[in-house]
This record gives sequence, C-alpha cells and structure tokens, in this order.
Amino acid sequence: MEFVLNGRRVQVENLAPQTTLLDYLRASGLTGSKEGCAEGECGACTVVLVREGPAGTEYRGVNSCLLFLPMLAGQEVYTVEGLAQGGKLAEVQAAMVRHGGSQCGYCTPGFVMSLFAEQYRPDRGAGFDLHALSGNLCRCTGYRPIKDAALSLGPAPDDAFKARLREPAPALGPAVYESEQGRFVRPGSLEECLTFLALHPEAKLVAGGTDAAVESNLRYRRWELLVGLEAIPELRIFEEHADAVEIGAGLSLGELERRWKGAPQAVRDLLPLFASPLIRNSATLGGNLGTASPIGDSPPVLLALDAAVRIAGKDGERVVSLAEFFKAYRQTALGRGEVIVSVRVPKPYPVHSRFYKVAKRRMDDISTVAAGFA
Repeated sequence: MEFVLNGRRVQVENLAPQTTLLDYLRASGLTGSKEGCAEGECGACTVVLVREGPAGTEYRGVNSCLLFLPMLAGQEVYTVEGLAQGGKLAEVQAAMVRHGGSQCGYCTPGFVMSLFAEQYRPDRGAGFDLHALSGNLCRCTGYRPIKDAALSLGPAPDDAFKARLREPAPALGPAVYESEQGRFVRPGSLEECLTFLALHPEAKLVAGGTDAAVESNLRYRRWELLVGLEAIPELRIFEEHADAVEIGAGLSLGELERRWKGAPQAVRDLLPLFASPLIRNSATLGGNLGTASPIGDSPPVLLALDAAVRIAGKDGERVVSLAEFFKAYRQTALGRGEVIVSVRVPKPYPVHSRFYKVAKRRMDDISTVAAGFA
C-alpha cells in the first residue's frame, strides 16, 4: 500500500490493518503528532489530507489517531514536519512563535495544522474562522496567544502549498491491503461492495473511522476484515429534490455543513456542535446512525424531521423510516451484508425546528442530553 507523506511516496507492508496513521507516523520518526486521548477529542494528533471539497482541492484537518493506515491508500498527507520549506518556518509556525502560543509544546503541532488548513482554505475570504481551532485543546497558554497568532495571519502566501491547491486532489479509488494480522478492502462502487459483503457478511464496515478507531484504540477491538466505504460514489451524493433532500451516507459531515445551505434550523444548530471540525471532516451521517449509539447527536434531529434511510443489500434496496430503524441499544434494522446508502429528509421542512445539546463543554464534547424538536 502506498501514499504520499510530506511530498514523498511511502510504501507500507506487514503492518496490522488497524495500525493508526498516528502510530505509523511516530514509529517513522515523525513525532510532532502526539497522542493525547486516542479518541479524537484533543487534536494533538492533527494532520491534513489533500482532498476534493465543495470549493475545489483543499487541505482537510483530521485526527490521525482515528485513521486506520490502509484508509490512506493512494492519498496525500502532510504533518507538522512537512510545513517548513528550505529551513524557513511556515507562516502559521512563525505566528505561534511570535505570539507565544506554545509552552509545553504538546498540543502545538495540532494547533499549527488546524491553523494551516484554515489559512489555505480555498473559500476562506478575508477573515479567520476561530472555530477551525475548536477541535484542538491546550492546557498551558490559555487560548489568547493562540487566538492572537490565528488572527495575525493574512491570506495564504503564494507558495508551493497554494500551488498544490490548483491541482486535482488524489482520487479515492478501490484498494486492498493484506497482512498476517488481517485484511482491508475498499470497494470502488456500491455493486462491488454489496457483492463482497454477500460473501463476507462478518466484515466490519468503516466510513470515517471516528467510532471504529475509538473501539480499536481504547477497547482493543480487533477485526479480521475491514471494509472501507469512503470510495463509493453512490454513498457520497447530495441531491436536492422538490419533495426531499437526499444525503449520501458516506458524505462527511464537514462537506454536508458546507453544501446544505438551506438546511432546517435544527440541522444548522446541530452541525457546529457535532464533535469538532476535525471529527466532522471524517465522520459521516450513515456512520452516526449505523452505530445506533444512544449518545449520537444526529438521531434526535433526524427523527424530529421524519427522516428515512435508504438501505441496500444483495436482494435490492428498501427505505426504512428512522423511527423504525433503531431496534434496541446498538441494534438497527440493517441485515447482514446491508449498508445505509443515504438519508432522506422530506420537504417541506417544519416551520420551526431546533436542536439543543447539554454537555460539559459547549464545543467538542459528548452530549449529556441531546434533543431535537420540530
């Protein structure tokens, strides 16, 4: 399996499929990325991927502790070590130094990578969105000097990183990775995926990995076969129809946030409070529903909006209302070998809808109570 790391092509073999990108980086000597929580909460492990977004090629910040290494097949990754060019710090690094935004330094590389992704965001405009840093936690400086560093940044310099954004992002294509510890398969179409699952219904499905990787990191769960859903185009649609909006189950929440301009108020309340930008850049609506977790933030809103899920398997497709989809704790109406293809929200939307979330922190935290009303 190959991918591009800091501009250099690297090859991976003989590692367990559940090896995280973070563990691989640190074992390779790139120790700027840190492990603080192993569940995507602290942002100390932040890296950026070169991905295609709604506004073109972009640098997308993600938690490297939540990415299984084979998910990077054919992709392009940058870490904090890759930003300095010719011995000169990148602007975001220099700004953190100039404004005293680092003390112990543990969280600093993660902040730098989130700053970098925001500075080079193609549709950024003149301002700097400080919420881009809401997935990065620091316990030393307080946030004022980090905020000062962020607000001091002007437009992205016309350098090699900006030039990279004028070129297409790597395509997400099918991939297979095998080692003695297990196998990872990434189908390139829905038909290919369903055919494979009919033969291997025991496979663990992975979309963004933000739930499965936590199970792997903290609960030491292991699966012999992982099936990645991120390269299936049928799962990445976003379509507005007269009677409904249809959201691909594999579309990241970050992309959904930018594409669904006319979303009901409850959805606009929900998305900024759903974990953090780093999580939303990987997590999917289908994954949040498929886990059937009682602390999932999206089900209350989608239940209030009378949403339904489109499910596909070897015997065809069916549509199930979300009210009938959840059967019990961590149990859904999905049969063996089936996948959620899309989520359908009917129109017209309710005149009034709201989402409320109570948590220990306003941003980047698990709900104590989440409620949707329409």
